[in-house]
Amino acid sequence: MTVFQFPGQGSQFAGMGRSLAEGFPAAKEIFDRADRALGFPLSELCFQGPEEALKLTENAQPAILTVSVAAWAVLRERIEPAFVAGHSLGEYSALVAAGSLDFEDAVRIVRLRGRYMQEAVPAGTGAMAALRVAETEIDGILERAAQGEILQAANFNAPNQVAIAGTAAAVDRALTLARGVKLPVSAPFHCDLMRPAQRRLAADLAAAPFADLKIPLVNNVRVELVRSGTDARRGLIDQVPNSVRWTDTIRLLRAQRATTFIEIGPKAVLTGLLKKIDPTATGLKFGEAEDLDPLLTALT
Repeated sequence: MTVFQFPGQGSQFAGMGRSLAEGFPAAKEIFDRADRALGFPLSELCFQGPEEALKLTENAQPAILTVSVAAWAVLRERIEPAFVAGHSLGEYSALVAAGSLDFEDAVRIVRLRGRYMQEAVPAGTGAMAALRVAETEIDGILERAAQGEILQAANFNAPNQVAIAGTAAAVDRALTLARGVKLPVSAPFHCDLMRPAQRRLAADLAAAPFADLKIPLVNNVRVELVRSGTDARRGLIDQVPNSVRWTDTIRLLRAQRATTFIEIGPKAVLTGLLKKIDPTATGLKFGEAEDLDPLLTALT
């Protein structure tokens, strides 16, 4: 069985999606729809940059979603997945692919999501880091480093790779206790410092219609199969201040007998994580026009 998996923030790069728009009318239509929905040429930002503008959270999130959905629009007529999943922001792309969330609603909401996240914490107050530690060790490290400040596991990305988020001082203390690197992000995502963003985003999500899913989704927070629009909306609200449990997501999909994981969107971050989580699974990617023939060949 095949899974369509969609990447999150950090996968953006100037030039992404250009070959899709030039090579496939279905992809170009998605970029045109994004430009109209947002009222500015997001497509130009994807295709040309500049890189610094593309890195801004409120730009990066709709840009990655648009490239991911454009790639999906090409594949949807060729491959039918059994499941969908998305890493943080990628869950919005997955819900578009599952027929639960309208694309125009999704691209407008994630632009606001990025803005709310950026505005939730004053610049320099929070930070994130990627630690090379076992899942069983992370709680002890966080407890020792927090010292009364906010410090949480943000992303369980692979068995020995956990991203943490919290106050800048607490993150620095954690880096003295475990091997790791500080992440070049503009806000501390997936921790309690994001509660203000969650409250603002919840109102936008409540106003958007969510249909029941045509393809089941494994969501980030509860790591469970989601089929109803109500549960899909709740998952997007819950994920803002809570951990992305990606390792468990892949394990659940494998338990559901999924064998092939196609990453749809820019870069191949999730494909790399898949190799660390379960090297026996097949990981493929589709984010540019030149990926299509090798992908279809691998599937035959």
